[in-house]
Amino acid sequence: MGSITRQRDIIDRRALAEQLSAAARSAKGSGHDRSAFVAPLKVALTAGRAEIHRRFEATGDGAATIHEQCFLMDQLIRALFDLVTQVIYPLPNPTSGERLAIVAVGGYGRGELAPYSDIDLLFLLPYKRTPHTEQVVEYLLYLLWDLGLKIGQSTRSVDECLRQARSDLTIRTGLLEARYLWGEQALFDELKRRFDSDIVKGSAAQFVASKLAERDARHNRVGDSRYQLEPNIKEGKGGLRDLHTLFWIAKYIYRTDDVGKLVELGVLSAEEAQRFDRAQKFLWTVRCHIHYLAGRAEERLSFDLQTEIGRRMGYTDHAGSRGVERFMKHYFLVAKDVGDLTRIFCAILEADQKHKRPLSWVRWGSGRRALGGFVVDGERLTIPSEDFFKKNPLA
Repeated sequence: MGSITRQRDIIDRRALAEQLSAAARSAKGSGHDRSAFVAPLKVALTAGRAEIHRRFEATGDGAATIHEQCFLMDQLIRALFDLVTQVIYPLPNPTSGERLAIVAVGGYGRGELAPYSDIDLLFLLPYKRTPHTEQVVEYLLYLLWDLGLKIGQSTRSVDECLRQARSDLTIRTGLLEARYLWGEQALFDELKRRFDSDIVKGSAAQFVASKLAERDARHNRVGDSRYQLEPNIKEGKGGLRDLHTLFWIAKYIYRTDDVGKLVELGVLSAEEAQRFDRAQKFLWTVRCHIHYLAGRAEERLSFDLQTEIGRRMGYTDHAGSRGVERFMKHYFLVAKDVGDLTRIFCAILEADQKHKRPLSWVRWGSGRRALGGFVVDGERLTIPSEDFFKKNPLA
C-alpha cells in the first residue's frame, strides 16, 4: 500500500485501545457482553470513514482512498484482536496449537478496499481448532458483524490451506494475495513459504491457463464487449478484474505485483506500464465514486450515475459534446487500453509457459514466419518491431 498522510486523523489505534480497555473495566462482571465495546468501535469506524470520504471529495484520488480504507480496517481489526486475546480470552501461556494469525485475503489482501467492499479474512491456525481459538474467532467476528461490516471469512490450518489450494483456483489465488495482518507472524511466514514451495513451484503453466479460462468465462457471463452502455467496472471486459488477472499471473510467475518490476524484467515497456498505472487509477476513482453515490457496494456504471460522476471528475460540456459523453469516451478508451495490454501480456506468458522461449515479444525468433508484413509466431499474429505501426500506420 502507498504511504498514507496524517494517519491518526483516520484512526488512532492507541487511543481506541485505551477506550476499549476502559469499556472492559466498566463492564467487568458482565461476562462477555459485547455491547460495551460497540459504541467506541462505531465512533472510530464512522469517524475514519468520514475522514476518508472528505479527503476523496477534496482530491478525487481513488488510489489514496482504497489504501486509506485498508489502513482503517487494518487498525480496527488489530485493536479488536488485542482486545479479544488480551482482555476477553487471555491466555498467559498458549500452547503451540493455540497460536493464531489473522490474514487479509482477496482485494483486502492486495491492499485495495473500496468504500463498501467486503472484508475477506483468513484465521490461520497451526493445526486443528482448539476451544480457545474458536472462542477468539467467534467473539471477534461477532464484534465485526455488530459494526455492520460484511465479512468473508474462513478458519483453516496451514495444511488445510495448502490442500484446498491444490484443487481450488479461487483459494489458490486468495493465498497468492494473502497479507499478514496481526497475530502470530511466524505462522503466516510458514504458510507463504510452503505455498511457494509446495503449490506455486512448477505449476505456472497450469495457473496461467486456468486464469485465462476464468477470464474468458467471466467475459461471457457479464458481456463479451467492453463497449457496454452500463459497464461493470469490476467484472466487465477491460475492467479492474482484467488488471487483477495480470497481477495474479505476474505474481505467480515472477513473485511480484509491481508493474515497475515487470519493466525491469523486460515483460512490459515503460510506456505500457504507465498506461496500466493510469488505467488502474482511473478505474479505482470511478469505482469509489460509484460506491459513495450508491451508498453500497455497486460495480455497474449505470446511466443515472454517469452524468454525476463525469461532473465530479471534471468532464464539462464543450461545444459539440456533453461532459458525460467525454467521460464515457475516456472510460471506453481506458477499457480498451486495459484489454489490449492485458491481452498482450497474457499472450506472452501463455506462449512462454508452453514453449519456454524468451519473454520479450519483439525478440522472439524461433518458429516465426512472415505474413503480409506481420509475423506469425507460434499460433499468434504479432508485429516485427515495436515501431511497426509508426512506420506503417495503414498496416
